[in-house]
Amino acid sequence: MLLLRNGLLAALVCAAALATTAAPAAAAKPIVGIGDQKTQMFDDPRLAWLGVKHARIVVPWFAALKTADPAELAHLDAWMNGARRRGVQPLVAFGHGFIGWTRIYLPKPPEFRRAVKAFRKRYPWVKNYIAWNEANHCSQPTCRKPEEAGRLFDVVKSECRGCTVLATAVIDQPNMVKWLKRFDRAAKSKITVLGLHNYLDVNRLRSSGTRKLLKAFKGDVWITESGGVVYRKHFKSKVADFPENPTHAGKVTSFVLNLSTKLSSRIKRVYLYHWNSDRPEPTWDSGLIDWTGKARPGFAALARFMGRDPRRAPVPLTPAFPPSSTTPGAQNPPPAEPSPSGGSSQPPPSSSPPPSNEPQPQPEPEPECSLVVVCPILG
Repeated sequence: MLLLRNGLLAALVCAAALATTAAPAAAAKPIVGIGDQKTQMFDDPRLAWLGVKHARIVVPWFAALKTADPAELAHLDAWMNGARRRGVQPLVAFGHGFIGWTRIYLPKPPEFRRAVKAFRKRYPWVKNYIAWNEANHCSQPTCRKPEEAGRLFDVVKSECRGCTVLATAVIDQPNMVKWLKRFDRAAKSKITVLGLHNYLDVNRLRSSGTRKLLKAFKGDVWITESGGVVYRKHFKSKVADFPENPTHAGKVTSFVLNLSTKLSSRIKRVYLYHWNSDRPEPTWDSGLIDWTGKARPGFAALARFMGRDPRRAPVPLTPAFPPSSTTPGAQNPPPAEPSPSGGSSQPPPSSSPPPSNEPQPQPEPEPECSLVVVCPILG
């Protein structure tokens, strides 16, 4: 009888083990964050209701130096304080300046090191960084200089040893893999995490560029900027091969979140750009909330992904977002589009000085962005 009971018990244990083994494991969802240069999301109760605890901001590499624009630095302080007040962890992406010649100036490693030290001193609680934003795109001074971008990555790694440092964030355009190989050969630090902006993929409801990066790079990937385009004023001259409206943008939001969950367990985070549009006629709009404060289909898609019923979302006390016209550079237009050959829209300076408040000779008039408005590049 004891043997029978033991045998029966063993059979039951074995069957349970087989059932557990046969059951498909649920895909782990990536952490979701929001990319937005504005501070308005931190005062919107819907952000906390969703459970979003991560946000990304792009800053000029010299943002915390004494020579930085005081108004821009004040806005950065407000953004950082808003994130900290709401328990949101920032992901800071360094990049070019947003005005005049600072858009095309690439710092030397010693200059960059001083700037990173100043940033770390001002915001010691920030632990997540991108060494350079959209570095393979030719609106960036790193476009044809992946080796120099690799050395800037080494600087951030050495200055923040306890941090998570994404080697760079690349956009899913044709030069991506070739550019990264040159970057990797030049960098002395080991690359363990990369950022990806896969607008080209997801707005066309495809995954080819994302798959290409995952095949070429075996470490973790954070999608540090993505989202459904509602409106892009500066690309209207280009052929439109996907709709630009809130309904399609909602489908894109759902697509990128599900893609990131199912495609690879190495995709650890997704930052949707951006939280809200703050004016009726923006230059770029991929907001989850429209300028009146009304939630769009993209918000509903995110809410469902986060296990929330979008119909139960709290109503903000202030239903409309006032335009940020008083914030530095809020009305500035976006970067120039890339040329068909992938070349830079203008050559890098031969001997540009580091940023200062002294008047500087300006290049030919060009589109500009600011700390408040960072305009994604989408071909």
